[in-house]
Amino acid sequence: MLDLNEMILPKDNLTPLLRKLAKDARLIAPIKNSYGDTLFTVIDDIDKAAIDLENQPQASLKPYLLPQQETLATYRNTEGGYIFAEADEEPESIYFGVRSCDLTAVLYTDLVFSRPVKDSSYFKRRNKSLLITIGCNHPFSNCFCEASNSGPYLEYGYDLQFIDLGDAYFVSAGRRKGLDLLEKWLYFFRAVTDSDREKRYQLQLEVRGKFTQNIQVSQVCQLLQDHEVDDSIWRKLSGRCYDCGGCAYVCPTCTCFSVDDAAIDENHGLRLRSWDACTSSGFTRMTGGHNPVDRRTDALKRRFLHKLKYDYAEHGKPSCTGCGRCVDICFGGVDITTFISLAAKGETV
Repeated sequence: MLDLNEMILPKDNLTPLLRKLAKDARLIAPIKNSYGDTLFTVIDDIDKAAIDLENQPQASLKPYLLPQQETLATYRNTEGGYIFAEADEEPESIYFGVRSCDLTAVLYTDLVFSRPVKDSSYFKRRNKSLLITIGCNHPFSNCFCEASNSGPYLEYGYDLQFIDLGDAYFVSAGRRKGLDLLEKWLYFFRAVTDSDREKRYQLQLEVRGKFTQNIQVSQVCQLLQDHEVDDSIWRKLSGRCYDCGGCAYVCPTCTCFSVDDAAIDENHGLRLRSWDACTSSGFTRMTGGHNPVDRRTDALKRRFLHKLKYDYAEHGKPSCTGCGRCVDICFGGVDITTFISLAAKGETV
């Protein structure tokens, strides 16, 4: 009997399959633009799209599932008081070419916006998404997903997972949505053979030796549960931080936000949600102007302890997925790997 949970997609069938998928939903994939940047982009014409599965997208799925600025509701002022109306519905979306670290980040974001109650605005988009991941046979230079237990391949959470076997993709269904897709477009696929499984297994063994970063994530997470980091580390890191906020913007698991009301006229307005970050100067500033957080030493401290200490204590794993984007963007050299390296050396009290 044919096992639809595992199938093979010949590479020649990829574009025809994506063409079919784009007719039923908004298709989003990593596209290399005219400037040479690879970004997740809505595909209007699959035959003209330069899908890039060789390079890491410079941004994650966060701008789609949690936009940098979004309208939570519109409001109008009437004689009976303010009347709010929720924002418009979101389209069905299929995300193709999602790296394992970014899928792990989405699962973390699901958790954040599920407590204490579900965030309707976030899940309005999330529930209409289908995620097709691609395993990393060749980790990128600054990646350390293996150390964060978020890749290079996944065991759960995806709708479909693609693994590149050379001339075909080994496709695994992880959720009902993925299985439904395989059933609907079955004629694009063929059955898995023992040779296919051997290739996949060999790739999974080989990729473990290709990581160039040796980041002691688990060791530092454990260490932070019982020890405080020496203040000299925070002073050293903060002195080189330019407060640009780039790390929070590219991080797929930075989910802090602020909410503001913006008037359109005297009777109408918008309630907006915008990204915020613990490294921003106004993040903890109080109404009277006082800031209980010492900006010189504690902004980065809040960021790193959140990801490696507090989230680890609550969820059993850090909220850093090892994507390496903060390493790429930080021109001050104070990304999370720098902190982990210092802490792992035992500079704690």
